[in-house]
Amino acid sequence: MSSDRPTMTSAEHRISEPEPNTAGLVPITPGTRRRVVGATFIGNFVEWFDYAVYGYLASTIAVTFFPPGNETAQLLSAWGVFAVSFLIRPIGGFVWGWIGDRYGRKTALSWSILIMSLATLCIGLLPTYEAIGMIAPLLLLLIRVIQGFSAAGEYAGASAFLVEYAPRGKRGRYASVVPASTASGLLFGLLFVTVLTGVLGQPTISEWAWRIPFWLAGPLGIIGLYIRMRLEDTPAFAELAEKDDVVRAPWRELFVDNWRVLLQTFGAALLNAVAFYVLLSYMPNYLETQLNLSVTEANVMTSISLITYIGFIVITGGLSDRLGRKKVLLSASVTMFVLAIPAFMLLDEGFFIGTFVLVIMGATLTLNDGVLPSYLSEQFPTKIRYSGFAVSFNTANALFGGSAAFVATLLISWTGSTLAPAWMLMVAAAIAFVSVMMSKETSHQALRT
Repeated sequence: MSSDRPTMTSAEHRISEPEPNTAGLVPITPGTRRRVVGATFIGNFVEWFDYAVYGYLASTIAVTFFPPGNETAQLLSAWGVFAVSFLIRPIGGFVWGWIGDRYGRKTALSWSILIMSLATLCIGLLPTYEAIGMIAPLLLLLIRVIQGFSAAGEYAGASAFLVEYAPRGKRGRYASVVPASTASGLLFGLLFVTVLTGVLGQPTISEWAWRIPFWLAGPLGIIGLYIRMRLEDTPAFAELAEKDDVVRAPWRELFVDNWRVLLQTFGAALLNAVAFYVLLSYMPNYLETQLNLSVTEANVMTSISLITYIGFIVITGGLSDRLGRKKVLLSASVTMFVLAIPAFMLLDEGFFIGTFVLVIMGATLTLNDGVLPSYLSEQFPTKIRYSGFAVSFNTANALFGGSAAFVATLLISWTGSTLAPAWMLMVAAAIAFVSVMMSKETSHQALRT
Protein backbone atom coordinates (compact mmCIF):
# COMPACT_ATOMS: atom_id res chain seq x y z
CA MET A 1 0.00 0.00 0.00
CA SER A 2 0.95 3.63 -0.40
CA SER A 3 3.14 5.07 2.33
CA ASP A 4 0.91 8.14 2.65
CA ARG A 5 -2.19 6.25 3.69
CA PRO A 6 -3.93 8.27 6.42
CA THR A 7 -4.57 7.01 9.92
CA MET A 8 -7.95 5.29 10.05
CA THR A 9 -10.72 6.78 12.13
CA SER A 10 -12.75 4.78 14.61
CA ALA A 11 -15.58 4.66 12.07
CA GLU A 12 -13.26 3.09 9.53
CA HIS A 13 -12.08 0.45 12.01
CA ARG A 14 -15.68 -0.73 12.29
CA ILE A 15 -15.79 -1.62 8.58
CA SER A 16 -15.25 -5.34 8.20
CA GLU A 17 -14.45 -5.11 4.48
CA PRO A 18 -10.74 -4.43 3.90
CA GLU A 19 -9.74 -1.47 1.77
CA PRO A 20 -9.08 -2.59 -1.80
CA ASN A 21 -5.58 -2.50 -3.19
CA THR A 22 -5.73 1.10 -4.33
CA ALA A 23 -2.06 0.95 -5.18
CA GLY A 24 -2.90 -1.39 -8.07
CA LEU A 25 0.13 -2.20 -10.18
CA VAL A 26 2.13 0.98 -9.53
CA PRO A 27 2.80 2.45 -6.04
CA ILE A 28 1.12 5.82 -5.48
CA THR A 29 3.39 8.52 -4.15
CA PRO A 30 2.35 11.99 -2.90
CA GLY A 31 3.98 13.40 -6.04
CA THR A 32 1.82 11.18 -8.22
CA ARG A 33 -1.31 12.36 -6.48
CA ARG A 34 -0.27 16.01 -6.89
CA ARG A 35 0.22 15.46 -10.63
CA VAL A 36 -3.16 13.78 -10.89
CA VAL A 37 -4.87 16.65 -9.09
CA GLY A 38 -3.10 19.26 -11.22
CA ALA A 39 -3.80 17.51 -14.50
CA THR A 40 -7.45 16.91 -13.62
CA PHE A 41 -7.89 20.54 -12.59
CA ILE A 42 -6.37 21.93 -15.79
CA GLY A 43 -8.21 19.57 -18.11
CA ASN A 44 -11.57 20.17 -16.46
CA PHE A 45 -10.89 23.92 -16.40
CA VAL A 46 -10.34 23.96 -20.15
CA GLU A 47 -13.45 21.92 -20.92
CA TRP A 48 -15.77 24.09 -18.84
CA PHE A 49 -14.28 27.36 -20.04
CA ASP A 50 -15.14 26.17 -23.54
CA TYR A 51 -18.62 25.09 -22.53
CA ALA A 52 -19.51 28.16 -20.46
CA VAL A 53 -18.48 30.93 -22.85
CA TYR A 54 -21.68 30.35 -24.82
CA GLY A 55 -23.80 31.17 -21.76
CA TYR A 56 -21.97 34.41 -21.03
CA LEU A 57 -22.32 35.54 -24.64
CA ALA A 58 -25.93 34.36 -24.98
CA SER A 59 -27.33 37.84 -25.66
CA THR A 60 -24.80 38.45 -28.44
CA ILE A 61 -25.24 34.96 -29.88
CA ALA A 62 -29.00 35.52 -29.90
CA VAL A 63 -28.80 38.48 -32.28
CA THR A 64 -25.93 36.97 -34.29
CA PHE A 65 -27.44 33.59 -35.16
CA PHE A 66 -31.22 34.01 -35.02
CA PRO A 67 -33.81 35.94 -37.08
CA PRO A 68 -34.23 39.59 -36.03
CA GLY A 69 -37.48 41.24 -34.99
CA ASN A 70 -38.24 39.85 -31.52
CA GLU A 71 -35.54 40.10 -28.85
CA THR A 72 -37.30 37.70 -26.46
CA ALA A 73 -37.68 35.11 -29.21
CA GLN A 74 -34.00 35.50 -30.13
CA LEU A 75 -32.91 35.05 -26.51
CA LEU A 76 -35.20 32.06 -26.04
CA SER A 77 -33.75 30.54 -29.22
CA ALA A 78 -30.19 30.99 -27.92
CA TRP A 79 -31.07 29.39 -24.58
CA GLY A 80 -33.04 26.73 -26.42
CA VAL A 81 -29.90 25.69 -28.30
CA PHE A 82 -28.08 25.68 -24.97
CA ALA A 83 -30.76 23.37 -23.55
CA VAL A 84 -30.92 21.05 -26.58
CA SER A 85 -27.17 20.48 -26.37
CA PHE A 86 -27.80 18.92 -22.96
CA LEU A 87 -30.26 16.37 -24.33
CA ILE A 88 -27.37 14.46 -25.92
CA ARG A 89 -25.63 14.15 -22.57
CA PRO A 90 -27.36 10.95 -21.39
CA ILE A 91 -26.29 9.31 -24.65
CA GLY A 92 -22.83 10.73 -24.12
CA GLY A 93 -22.94 9.36 -20.58
CA PHE A 94 -23.54 5.84 -21.92
CA VAL A 95 -20.77 6.13 -24.52
CA TRP A 96 -18.14 7.74 -22.28
CA GLY A 97 -19.10 5.47 -19.40
CA TRP A 98 -18.57 2.43 -21.60
CA ILE A 99 -15.21 3.78 -22.84
CA GLY A 100 -14.10 4.71 -19.31
CA ASP A 101 -15.15 1.39 -17.76
CA ARG A 102 -13.97 -0.72 -20.70
CA TYR A 103 -10.77 1.00 -21.89
CA GLY A 104 -9.82 3.22 -18.97
CA ARG A 105 -10.51 6.62 -17.44
CA LYS A 106 -7.50 8.21 -19.11
CA THR A 107 -8.64 7.23 -22.61
CA ALA A 108 -12.11 8.71 -22.12
CA LEU A 109 -10.83 11.96 -20.59
CA SER A 110 -8.23 12.49 -23.33
CA TRP A 111 -10.76 12.10 -26.14
CA SER A 112 -13.38 14.26 -24.40
CA ILE A 113 -11.11 17.29 -24.11
CA LEU A 114 -10.02 16.94 -27.74
CA ILE A 115 -13.59 16.83 -29.05
CA MET A 116 -14.71 19.72 -26.83
CA SER A 117 -11.86 22.00 -27.89
CA LEU A 118 -12.36 21.36 -31.61
CA ALA A 119 -16.11 21.93 -31.36
CA THR A 120 -15.65 25.18 -29.44
CA LEU A 121 -13.13 26.42 -31.98
CA CYS A 122 -15.66 25.73 -34.74
CA ILE A 123 -18.26 28.00 -33.09
CA GLY A 124 -15.78 30.86 -33.42
CA LEU A 125 -15.55 30.16 -37.15
CA LEU A 126 -19.29 30.00 -37.94
CA PRO A 127 -20.90 32.48 -40.37
CA THR A 128 -23.78 34.55 -39.02
CA TYR A 129 -27.53 34.50 -39.74
CA GLU A 130 -27.08 37.62 -41.85
CA ALA A 131 -24.55 35.76 -44.02
CA ILE A 132 -26.19 32.36 -44.55
CA GLY A 133 -29.67 32.56 -43.05
CA MET A 134 -31.17 29.59 -41.19
CA ILE A 135 -28.15 27.40 -41.87
CA ALA A 136 -26.28 29.44 -39.24
CA PRO A 137 -28.43 28.44 -36.21
CA LEU A 138 -28.57 24.84 -37.48
CA LEU A 139 -24.78 24.66 -37.57
CA LEU A 140 -24.64 26.26 -34.14
CA LEU A 141 -27.04 23.63 -32.83
CA LEU A 142 -24.98 20.80 -34.34
CA ILE A 143 -21.77 22.02 -32.72
CA ARG A 144 -23.46 22.57 -29.37
CA VAL A 145 -24.72 18.98 -29.51
CA ILE A 146 -21.12 17.84 -30.07
CA GLN A 147 -20.06 19.95 -27.09
CA GLY A 148 -22.80 18.38 -24.98
CA PHE A 149 -21.66 14.91 -26.00
CA SER A 150 -18.09 15.73 -24.97
CA ALA A 151 -19.08 17.33 -21.65
CA ALA A 152 -20.97 14.16 -20.71
CA GLY A 153 -17.69 12.37 -20.16
CA GLU A 154 -15.78 15.09 -18.37
CA TYR A 155 -17.33 15.63 -14.96
CA ALA A 156 -17.96 11.95 -14.28
CA GLY A 157 -14.57 10.82 -15.55
CA ALA A 158 -12.60 13.46 -13.66
CA SER A 159 -14.47 12.64 -10.44
CA ALA A 160 -13.90 8.89 -10.77
CA PHE A 161 -10.26 9.53 -11.61
CA LEU A 162 -9.64 11.54 -8.44
CA VAL A 163 -11.68 9.29 -6.13
CA GLU A 164 -9.80 6.22 -7.31
CA TYR A 165 -6.44 7.91 -6.70
CA ALA A 166 -7.38 9.44 -3.33
CA PRO A 167 -6.57 7.77 0.00
CA ARG A 168 -9.60 6.70 2.00
CA GLY A 169 -10.63 9.46 4.38
CA LYS A 170 -9.72 12.17 1.84
CA ARG A 171 -11.88 11.25 -1.13
CA GLY A 172 -14.26 14.17 -0.58
CA ARG A 173 -11.45 16.69 -0.57
CA TYR A 174 -9.77 15.21 -3.64
CA ALA A 175 -12.98 14.94 -5.66
CA SER A 176 -13.97 18.52 -4.80
CA VAL A 177 -11.20 19.60 -7.20
CA VAL A 178 -13.64 18.78 -10.02
CA PRO A 179 -16.31 21.42 -9.19
CA ALA A 180 -13.54 23.84 -8.18
CA SER A 181 -11.93 23.52 -11.61
CA THR A 182 -15.34 23.71 -13.29
CA ALA A 183 -16.12 26.97 -11.50
CA SER A 184 -12.63 28.26 -12.28
CA GLY A 185 -13.30 27.64 -15.97
CA LEU A 186 -16.60 29.51 -15.66
CA LEU A 187 -14.91 32.37 -13.80
CA PHE A 188 -12.11 32.69 -16.33
CA GLY A 189 -14.66 32.68 -19.14
CA LEU A 190 -16.74 35.35 -17.44
CA LEU A 191 -13.73 37.56 -16.64
CA PHE A 192 -12.39 37.13 -20.15
CA VAL A 193 -15.71 38.20 -21.68
CA THR A 194 -16.02 41.10 -19.20
CA VAL A 195 -12.52 42.45 -19.90
CA LEU A 196 -12.95 41.96 -23.63
CA THR A 197 -16.21 43.90 -23.56
CA GLY A 198 -14.68 46.67 -21.46
CA VAL A 199 -11.66 47.06 -23.73
CA LEU A 200 -13.33 46.71 -27.14
CA GLY A 201 -16.88 47.88 -26.37
CA GLN A 202 -20.17 46.11 -26.94
CA PRO A 203 -20.52 47.18 -30.62
CA THR A 204 -17.20 45.51 -31.48
CA ILE A 205 -18.12 42.43 -29.45
CA SER A 206 -21.41 42.13 -31.30
CA GLU A 207 -19.75 42.63 -34.67
CA TRP A 208 -16.89 40.12 -34.46
CA ALA A 209 -14.95 40.04 -31.17
CA TRP A 210 -17.38 37.56 -29.56
CA ARG A 211 -15.45 34.95 -31.54
CA ILE A 212 -12.19 35.46 -29.63
CA PRO A 213 -13.03 33.32 -26.54
CA PHE A 214 -14.04 30.47 -28.85
CA TRP A 215 -10.78 30.73 -30.79
CA LEU A 216 -8.91 30.43 -27.51
CA ALA A 217 -10.21 26.85 -27.20
CA GLY A 218 -7.62 25.60 -29.70
CA PRO A 219 -4.40 26.29 -27.76
CA LEU A 220 -6.04 25.59 -24.38
CA GLY A 221 -7.25 22.22 -25.61
CA ILE A 222 -3.79 21.23 -26.82
CA ILE A 223 -2.33 22.09 -23.41
CA GLY A 224 -4.99 20.10 -21.56
CA LEU A 225 -4.64 17.09 -23.85
CA TYR A 226 -0.86 17.04 -23.49
CA ILE A 227 -1.08 17.06 -19.69
CA ARG A 228 -3.68 14.29 -19.59
CA MET A 229 -1.77 12.04 -21.96
CA ARG A 230 1.16 12.00 -19.53
CA LEU A 231 -0.88 10.46 -16.69
CA GLU A 232 -1.17 6.79 -15.82
CA ASP A 233 -4.66 5.34 -15.55
CA THR A 234 -6.12 4.92 -12.08
CA PRO A 235 -4.82 2.13 -9.84
CA ALA A 236 -8.35 0.79 -9.32
CA PHE A 237 -8.90 0.39 -13.06
CA ALA A 238 -5.40 -1.02 -13.57
CA GLU A 239 -6.16 -3.67 -10.96
CA LEU A 240 -9.38 -4.64 -12.75
CA ALA A 241 -7.54 -4.89 -16.05
CA GLU A 242 -4.79 -7.03 -14.50
CA LYS A 243 -7.41 -9.44 -13.15
CA ASP A 244 -9.24 -9.38 -16.50
CA ASP A 245 -12.31 -8.27 -14.56
CA VAL A 246 -13.12 -5.26 -16.75
CA VAL A 247 -16.81 -5.24 -17.62
CA ARG A 248 -17.55 -5.52 -21.35
CA ALA A 249 -21.07 -4.09 -21.24
CA PRO A 250 -21.72 -2.06 -18.08
CA TRP A 251 -25.37 -1.34 -18.86
CA ARG A 252 -26.75 -4.66 -17.63
CA GLU A 253 -25.08 -4.35 -14.23
CA LEU A 254 -26.11 -0.71 -14.06
CA PHE A 255 -29.81 -1.14 -14.84
CA VAL A 256 -30.43 -4.62 -13.40
CA ASP A 257 -28.22 -4.79 -10.31
CA ASN A 258 -27.91 -1.09 -9.46
CA TRP A 259 -31.17 0.50 -10.65
CA ARG A 260 -32.17 1.72 -7.18
CA VAL A 261 -28.81 3.42 -6.74
CA LEU A 262 -29.15 4.91 -10.21
CA LEU A 263 -32.50 6.51 -9.33
CA GLN A 264 -31.19 7.82 -6.01
CA THR A 265 -28.11 9.37 -7.57
CA PHE A 266 -30.22 10.92 -10.33
CA GLY A 267 -32.39 12.62 -7.72
CA ALA A 268 -29.39 13.68 -5.65
CA ALA A 269 -27.85 15.34 -8.72
CA LEU A 270 -30.92 17.51 -9.41
CA LEU A 271 -29.95 20.32 -7.04
CA ASN A 272 -26.58 20.64 -8.74
CA ALA A 273 -28.20 20.45 -12.18
CA VAL A 274 -30.61 23.32 -11.55
CA ALA A 275 -28.77 25.51 -9.05
CA PHE A 276 -25.38 25.43 -10.77
CA TYR A 277 -26.74 26.71 -14.07
CA VAL A 278 -29.22 29.17 -12.53
CA LEU A 279 -26.76 30.73 -10.08
CA LEU A 280 -23.46 30.52 -11.96
CA SER A 281 -24.25 30.46 -15.69
CA TYR A 282 -27.67 32.04 -16.26
CA MET A 283 -27.27 34.71 -13.56
CA PRO A 284 -25.43 37.41 -15.58
CA ASN A 285 -28.12 37.26 -18.26
CA TYR A 286 -30.86 37.30 -15.59
CA LEU A 287 -29.42 40.37 -13.87
CA GLU A 288 -29.01 42.16 -17.17
CA THR A 289 -32.32 41.34 -18.87
CA GLN A 290 -34.68 40.98 -15.90
CA LEU A 291 -33.29 43.44 -13.33
CA ASN A 292 -31.85 45.94 -15.85
CA LEU A 293 -28.31 45.95 -14.48
CA SER A 294 -25.45 46.86 -16.77
CA VAL A 295 -23.40 44.10 -18.35
CA THR A 296 -20.42 45.06 -16.20
CA GLU A 297 -22.42 45.06 -12.94
CA ALA A 298 -24.01 41.69 -13.74
CA ASN A 299 -20.68 40.11 -14.62
CA VAL A 300 -18.86 41.51 -11.58
CA MET A 301 -21.59 40.29 -9.21
CA THR A 302 -21.49 36.79 -10.69
CA SER A 303 -17.68 36.79 -10.69
CA ILE A 304 -17.60 37.52 -6.97
CA SER A 305 -20.10 34.71 -6.40
CA LEU A 306 -17.92 32.34 -8.41
CA ILE A 307 -14.83 33.31 -6.42
CA THR A 308 -16.72 32.53 -3.20
CA TYR A 309 -17.87 29.24 -4.67
CA ILE A 310 -14.31 28.22 -5.57
CA GLY A 311 -13.02 29.26 -2.14
CA PHE A 312 -15.58 27.18 -0.25
CA ILE A 313 -15.81 24.13 -2.50
CA VAL A 314 -12.71 22.29 -1.26
CA ILE A 315 -13.65 23.09 2.34
CA THR A 316 -17.07 21.45 1.97
CA GLY A 317 -15.53 18.43 0.25
CA GLY A 318 -13.18 17.98 3.18
CA LEU A 319 -16.02 18.60 5.62
CA SER A 320 -17.90 15.64 4.16
CA ASP A 321 -14.88 13.44 4.88
CA ARG A 322 -15.36 14.20 8.56
CA LEU A 323 -19.14 14.56 8.92
CA GLY A 324 -20.30 12.23 6.17
CA ARG A 325 -21.66 12.88 2.69
CA LYS A 326 -25.33 12.67 3.66
CA LYS A 327 -25.24 15.27 6.44
CA VAL A 328 -23.60 17.90 4.25
CA LEU A 329 -25.78 17.17 1.21
CA LEU A 330 -28.97 17.31 3.28
CA SER A 331 -27.93 20.62 4.83
CA ALA A 332 -27.42 22.00 1.33
CA SER A 333 -30.96 21.04 0.27
CA VAL A 334 -32.56 22.51 3.38
CA THR A 335 -30.60 25.77 3.18
CA MET A 336 -31.27 26.24 -0.54
CA PHE A 337 -34.99 25.58 -0.04
CA VAL A 338 -35.24 28.17 2.75
CA LEU A 339 -33.12 30.90 1.14
CA ALA A 340 -34.27 30.74 -2.51
CA ILE A 341 -37.27 33.12 -2.38
CA PRO A 342 -35.71 35.72 0.00
CA ALA A 343 -32.50 35.69 -2.06
CA PHE A 344 -34.20 36.46 -5.36
CA MET A 345 -36.33 39.15 -3.70
CA LEU A 346 -33.16 40.89 -2.47
CA LEU A 347 -31.28 40.73 -5.79
CA ASP A 348 -33.12 43.86 -6.91
CA GLU A 349 -32.01 45.90 -3.89
CA GLY A 350 -28.85 47.32 -5.42
CA PHE A 351 -25.37 46.20 -6.40
CA PHE A 352 -23.92 45.60 -2.93
CA ILE A 353 -26.91 43.78 -1.44
CA GLY A 354 -27.32 41.75 -4.63
CA THR A 355 -23.65 40.78 -4.56
CA PHE A 356 -23.89 39.73 -0.92
CA VAL A 357 -26.92 37.59 -1.74
CA LEU A 358 -25.10 35.84 -4.59
CA VAL A 359 -22.12 35.20 -2.32
CA ILE A 360 -24.40 33.52 0.24
CA MET A 361 -26.12 31.46 -2.44
CA GLY A 362 -22.79 30.46 -3.98
CA ALA A 363 -21.53 29.33 -0.58
CA THR A 364 -24.75 27.37 -0.01
CA LEU A 365 -24.37 25.64 -3.36
CA THR A 366 -20.89 24.43 -2.39
CA LEU A 367 -22.45 22.34 0.39
CA ASN A 368 -23.94 20.30 -2.42
CA ASP A 369 -21.41 20.58 -5.22
CA GLY A 370 -18.31 20.05 -3.09
CA VAL A 371 -19.68 16.69 -1.92
CA LEU A 372 -21.54 15.41 -4.98
CA PRO A 373 -18.50 14.09 -6.96
CA SER A 374 -17.31 11.84 -4.14
CA TYR A 375 -20.87 10.88 -3.18
CA LEU A 376 -21.83 9.78 -6.70
CA SER A 377 -18.52 7.98 -7.27
CA GLU A 378 -18.81 6.00 -4.03
CA GLN A 379 -22.32 4.77 -4.79
CA PHE A 380 -21.18 2.55 -7.69
CA PRO A 381 -18.66 -0.32 -7.85
CA THR A 382 -15.38 0.27 -9.68
CA LYS A 383 -16.31 -1.76 -12.76
CA ILE A 384 -19.31 0.50 -13.54
CA ARG A 385 -18.33 3.63 -11.60
CA TYR A 386 -17.77 5.79 -14.69
CA SER A 387 -21.04 4.61 -16.30
CA GLY A 388 -23.13 4.98 -13.15
CA PHE A 389 -21.88 8.48 -12.44
CA ALA A 390 -22.09 9.59 -16.07
CA VAL A 391 -25.63 8.30 -16.66
CA SER A 392 -27.19 9.62 -13.44
CA PHE A 393 -25.40 12.97 -13.46
CA ASN A 394 -25.85 13.68 -17.17
CA THR A 395 -29.49 12.62 -17.25
CA ALA A 396 -30.24 15.04 -14.42
CA ASN A 397 -28.36 17.79 -16.22
CA ALA A 398 -29.98 16.98 -19.56
CA LEU A 399 -33.53 17.15 -18.22
CA PHE A 400 -33.18 19.94 -15.67
CA GLY A 401 -29.75 21.63 -15.91
CA GLY A 402 -29.41 22.56 -19.56
CA SER A 403 -33.02 23.68 -19.68
CA ALA A 404 -32.77 25.79 -16.50
CA ALA A 405 -32.04 29.09 -18.26
CA PHE A 406 -34.65 28.42 -20.95
CA VAL A 407 -37.34 27.42 -18.42
CA ALA A 408 -36.51 30.35 -16.14
CA THR A 409 -36.75 32.81 -19.04
CA LEU A 410 -40.00 31.23 -20.23
CA LEU A 411 -41.58 31.20 -16.76
CA ILE A 412 -40.67 34.84 -16.19
CA SER A 413 -42.20 35.69 -19.59
CA TRP A 414 -45.41 33.78 -18.77
CA THR A 415 -45.88 34.87 -15.16
CA GLY A 416 -44.25 38.29 -15.17
CA SER A 417 -42.53 37.30 -11.91
CA THR A 418 -38.75 37.47 -11.55
CA LEU A 419 -39.01 34.96 -8.68
CA ALA A 420 -39.62 32.03 -11.06
CA PRO A 421 -35.97 30.78 -10.82
CA ALA A 422 -36.33 30.62 -7.02
CA TRP A 423 -39.26 28.23 -7.26
CA MET A 424 -37.18 26.04 -9.56
CA LEU A 425 -34.42 25.91 -6.92
CA MET A 426 -36.90 24.94 -4.21
CA VAL A 427 -38.32 22.03 -6.21
CA ALA A 428 -34.82 20.73 -7.03
CA ALA A 429 -33.75 21.02 -3.38
CA ALA A 430 -36.79 19.05 -2.18
CA ILE A 431 -36.20 16.18 -4.62
CA ALA A 432 -32.48 16.06 -3.80
CA PHE A 433 -33.27 15.94 -0.06
CA VAL A 434 -35.53 12.89 -0.42
CA SER A 435 -33.06 11.08 -2.70
CA VAL A 436 -30.09 11.58 -0.39
CA MET A 437 -32.15 10.50 2.62
CA MET A 438 -32.80 7.16 0.90
CA SER A 439 -29.15 6.49 0.08
CA LYS A 440 -26.35 4.94 2.14
CA GLU A 441 -23.52 6.78 3.87
CA THR A 442 -20.24 5.87 2.17
CA SER A 443 -17.61 8.37 3.30
CA HIS A 444 -15.89 5.98 5.77
CA GLN A 445 -16.22 2.83 3.70
CA ALA A 446 -13.86 1.28 1.19
CA LEU A 447 -14.75 1.86 -2.45
CA ARG A 448 -17.10 -0.75 -3.85
CA THR A 449 -15.33 -3.19 -6.14
